[in-house]
Amino acid sequence: MVVTAAGDEFVLSPDAADELRGSLADALTARETFVNTAGVHRDDGQYVVERRGANSAGNSKVFDSFDSLRRLFGRLPEEFAAEDLSRTGLTAGRRHMVLWHLVEHPQFPCELTSRQPLTGRKVAPEAATVEQTEESPAESATEGSEA
Repeated sequence: MVVTAAGDEFVLSPDAADELRGSLADALTARETFVNTAGVHRDDGQYVVERRGANSAGNSKVFDSFDSLRRLFGRLPEEFAAEDLSRTGLTAGRRHMVLWHLVEHPQFPCELTSRQPLTGRKVAPEAATVEQTEESPAESATEGSEA
């Protein structure tokens, strides 16, 4: 196989070409891991929410795109439980997994309000940003004691 990159031609063996294809696929697939969930941006544009550390399809939900998940979040009420996600076609444990992902992912301005029943609440985007950037009292005390 001949590959041209930046005007240079490279001749690859079938094994080297297969290895290059795998490396490119890995590079085009972005994975974000959180405490309970992970999100995978696939090279075909799909976005997968999966239970962290899970290895079966029953522990994942494939969305057409990240924007599909964003639109789903936009349709949810200000305070939402896993049951609210069942109205969108999610079933069983996938409802809880997607709710956790919305709470954990920094691009979704929401917070966990209850574990039983699992419930999230949308927050103002400015409030979410401020909460993530403010120092905790422990950090402030540590910085002041370094003199």
